[in-house]
Amino acid sequence: MKKIAVVLAGNGVYDGAEIHEATLTLLAIARHGAQYQCFAPDINQAHVVNHLTGEEMRETRNVLVEAARIARGNIKPLSGYNAPDFDAIIFPGGFGAAKNLCTFAFDGINCKVNADVEKAIRTTVVAEKPIGALCISPVLLAKILVDVEVTIGNDKGTAGAIESFGATHVKTTHGEIVVDEKYKLVTTPCYMLDATIDQIADGADNLVRKILELA
Repeated sequence: MKKIAVVLAGNGVYDGAEIHEATLTLLAIARHGAQYQCFAPDINQAHVVNHLTGEEMRETRNVLVEAARIARGNIKPLSGYNAPDFDAIIFPGGFGAAKNLCTFAFDGINCKVNADVEKAIRTTVVAEKPIGALCISPVLLAKILVDVEVTIGNDKGTAGAIESFGATHVKTTHGEIVVDEKYKLVTTPCYMLDATIDQIADGADNLVRKILELA
């Protein structure tokens, strides 16, 4: 049975992992006969957002602790990820991917990527294992690997930033995936588009099926 690492950026779209994307990715992995193990960096969130009002809150939360809510406690620090132990790695989206896994939400093209995230991506590439990225997470791949082909949908600003890294952006719509054969990358736009939960399910399922095929 193939085993997929899933990296979560916290818990909640505005400051962590997008819960629909994360959960539907886990569901797709299970339904296609594979296993998953969740990971998250053991760091503080960039900030905490009240998901009812959209306002920033005066408190501190830990990315790993918050992501454990989605993983039902079955989660490990990303620092312990070992690429040879897995058949692939997938990064669901949410603002946490652009705030906690890297600083793209704050710094744009001058963003920095979390060291554990960069190590996970680079070691997976070296191991010639596939990598999946949903929503805004393809920014991580473009920043680290540079000469890649990815999609975040059709947002001109984000697509332009991706191309400024040296990557190629492919315009897509709901449920579509883009495959970079060189690096074995699979990306899909999800909530970077104005999407419904069933469209998110389509994108996650298509991505997972292709990841397992490449694995």
